[in-house]
Amino acid sequence: MPNSNHSPFRFPCHLPLLIFCAQHPPLSTTCLFLISLSISSSLCVGSTFELYRKMGDISCSNGNEVNGKSHSLAGYRKSCWYEEEIEENLRWCFALNSILHTGATQYQDIALLDTKPFGKALVIDGKLQSAEIDEFIYHESLVHPALLHHPNPKSIFIMGGGEGSTAREILRHKTVEKVVMCDIDEEVVDFCKSYLVVNREAFCDPRLELVINDARAELESREECFDVIIGDLADPIEGGPCYQLYTKSFYESTVKPRLSPGGIFVTQVCNRGRGRE
Repeated sequence: MPNSNHSPFRFPCHLPLLIFCAQHPPLSTTCLFLISLSISSSLCVGSTFELYRKMGDISCSNGNEVNGKSHSLAGYRKSCWYEEEIEENLRWCFALNSILHTGATQYQDIALLDTKPFGKALVIDGKLQSAEIDEFIYHESLVHPALLHHPNPKSIFIMGGGEGSTAREILRHKTVEKVVMCDIDEEVVDFCKSYLVVNREAFCDPRLELVINDARAELESREECFDVIIGDLADPIEGGPCYQLYTKSFYESTVKPRLSPGGIFVTQVCNRGRGRE
């Protein structure tokens, strides 16, 4: 459970929870949970990734020009501000202690920041994915309503979830016998194993099966069914790598056949700001 001394409400946090239960005759009822987690301090959708050495002074934007010169993020390990655009006319920023790591995989750019208000923060493709002090808000909300609603969840499939936090929360449930975590980016998974100490125990749990593959391809190749399927994916930006995993056809043709009778599917459905577009 989270430490009560670590308040996640230094920035606005909103957790609208939408639950939709759909009858799927003739054999069973499949519950479709759509959890809209609009967490300003953890899952922020934005198009700009900038670090400021001094507020309003030097900035770098993943190789864009700074003061007439091109710079990479790695060149500013002593920069002290992170700024991200949430939506038009709305940005947020917070102070950094340091940039712990930056890199690029086949699929995305990754960075680990040591922030003053939120501890370690994981940034992928210029978007803040989670922060050490309050990531539990997103992951607990994503996992526990579905697993507590199911009478006896034994087998779970995670689409994405490379940082390991979703698996960590699932493995708290004693009924769970098997968790398949399928992430397409092995380098991100290895990165999170190395740097996110809080999830190392989950990665070592014998109930966890780690698969490096496209989630859609993996579900389509499997014959087994799961009590709960969880989508812990990047936001459904049209043309983005995860967009196809938020479509009605994907839910009907791929997800539904892989659910056990009475099975539950849950996914994050984007941030409040992105939903206005």
